[in-house]
Amino acid sequence: MNQQFDVLVIGGGPGGYVAAIRAAQLGRTVALVDKERPGGVCLNWGCIPTKAMLRSAEVLETVRSAEEFGVLTDGVQLDYSVVLKRKDGVVTRLTEGIVHLLKANGVTVVKGHARFTDPHTVAVHETGPSPLGEGGPLYAAPPTPQPAQETLSADDIIIATGSQPVMPDLPGSDLPGVITSDGAFLLPEVPARAVVVGGSAVGAEWASLFRTFGAEVTLVEMMPTLLPAEDAEIGRALTRSFTKRGIKVLTRHTVTAIEKEGDGNGVQLRALVADADADGRQAESFPADIVLFGVGRRPNTAGLDLEKAGVHTDDRGYVPVTDQLRTNVPHISAIGDVTGRIQLAHVASHQALVAASVVSGHDERIDYRAVPAATFTRPEVASVGLTEAQAREAGHEITTARFPFAALGRAHAYGATDGMVKVVADRSSGAVLGAHIIGPGASDLIAEAALAVTHGVTLTGLADTIHAHPTLGEATMEAAMGALGLPLHTAPARRRG
Repeated sequence: MNQQFDVLVIGGGPGGYVAAIRAAQLGRTVALVDKERPGGVCLNWGCIPTKAMLRSAEVLETVRSAEEFGVLTDGVQLDYSVVLKRKDGVVTRLTEGIVHLLKANGVTVVKGHARFTDPHTVAVHETGPSPLGEGGPLYAAPPTPQPAQETLSADDIIIATGSQPVMPDLPGSDLPGVITSDGAFLLPEVPARAVVVGGSAVGAEWASLFRTFGAEVTLVEMMPTLLPAEDAEIGRALTRSFTKRGIKVLTRHTVTAIEKEGDGNGVQLRALVADADADGRQAESFPADIVLFGVGRRPNTAGLDLEKAGVHTDDRGYVPVTDQLRTNVPHISAIGDVTGRIQLAHVASHQALVAASVVSGHDERIDYRAVPAATFTRPEVASVGLTEAQAREAGHEITTARFPFAALGRAHAYGATDGMVKVVADRSSGAVLGAHIIGPGASDLIAEAALAVTHGVTLTGLADTIHAHPTLGEATMEAAMGALGLPLHTAPARRRG
């Protein structure tokens, strides 16, 4: 049986389900094909489950330091099985909410693996088993060889199939205990020793999580600083914080191989780590129970049969799109990680809104100039706009300023004074070009800075905006004052001459 729709969305993540809902709201008949529970990687295997677990880690850390706040506790212990149970409960509640929203908006949801048969039609096949075995994710699972269950046709099609973690081709990368972030969710207990490879958001968050839960953690990053996409000053600050917490941070290093250690029943590994800049690459050995790779992702385009639709991909398998999210085939759009642009859930959702509007006849375009990013380590990191280096490279004559949380009343009352807010602005116009935060509440504080970058707010505009006291948000106002040469709660710059 072939069903006909106005719009067909392939993939139910934060791009796909948002596109389906918005297209339906704009009066289109919509079908959504997804392999497992709606929500995609973000809700099922990424953003939400990690944040639920990181919240457990935050509670544990707070209870451990409760005596500082006059709260006496005794016998604090971690029950990792309850952490996982709570995580699963959070995921279930949210994915069930997405199912309800899709139904309420009249979206037809079809479960299975979609494969193009022509530019307007897909055949929906039953999804095969997870590559990670029972309980593992299905978003990267291949279709079964059985005939298609049904076919769906549409005037417009939106590809939103996302991406999956990359496992580097290294000696020993196929050993038991060598995992990606997907495999980390399947661990029944906290590893005693973990080597985490990759100091970007995924690796840094898992390193922070494992350390709080009691693991001995080594974090290996090839670039000079952690979170290489962030302002270098923020990356160095996170390294200092991690080091104080007992995480061994090795920047400018790389894992060259993984070996199995001993003949016991339990998995014992050792990661060989070498200086990335050294010619001889003399490797140092680090024992580990698990080695977690968080070093990038690749697009989920395998098994889609894009060639039958005439859709082009680049040499990495990503689907190039215009600023209206169109592919080279005018009636086929692509959104989210599969486009290879900025691989963040909120970017996928915003692309979805634009794509759904465009296929519904509206003239909209995506703007990537003010995309906020957040890393939920302890302390949190968030940013928007240009780093100091990027602003200089773009030809701006800039001014920068930092306001430390140690000078903020709310931070002291809250008990978290590490970190700072850093602003980068154009010296002549005062326009805020970027903001970079490490410290308490960074992921929430960045919203004000994103608004400033998006709408061309100046340092004066930020400084003149009345902020409630005592709040963490005052740090942004204070940083703007500092950039204007009028610091209030930090000492003025030393005068020369």
